[in-house]
Amino acid sequence: MPSNGRRYPERPVPGVGALIFDQGRLLLVQRANPPYQGWWSLPGGAIELGEVAQEALHREVREETGLEIEIDRLGEIFDRIVRDEAGRVEYHYILLDYVCRPVGGTLLPGSDAAALRWADKEEIGNLQLTSGTLEVALRNWPTNPA
Repeated sequence: MPSNGRRYPERPVPGVGALIFDQGRLLLVQRANPPYQGWWSLPGGAIELGEVAQEALHREVREETGLEIEIDRLGEIFDRIVRDEAGRVEYHYILLDYVCRPVGGTLLPGSDAAALRWADKEEIGNLQLTSGTLEVALRNWPTNPA
């Protein structure tokens, strides 16, 4: 059932994610759409044709959270592969996760976000997170929160 879209893709879809830290907390988005609808994840999404990865990150964060960010560094590259019941690849994203901080805007969930929340390191493990989000967050959590 290959397609040129995001579901059952012919090849991986490049995307971006934002690890937005502020005062020792991480901003999470509750996903409004599949895959993982209702689960908590990092703000982000697919890179559009002709768009530079960091431009995509700024756009996605603005659309999902209302915030303007400053990028500190590339945190890591993460493969999100979701298989259906038959074992076929239903979604495959290669995500560039950037460590960021908010520098402006107004926190407000966009159409792709059911809700937003700031989570500290102690509570994040108690949330229903998309696969890999906890590990990526903990590996990139600042040691000296600002």
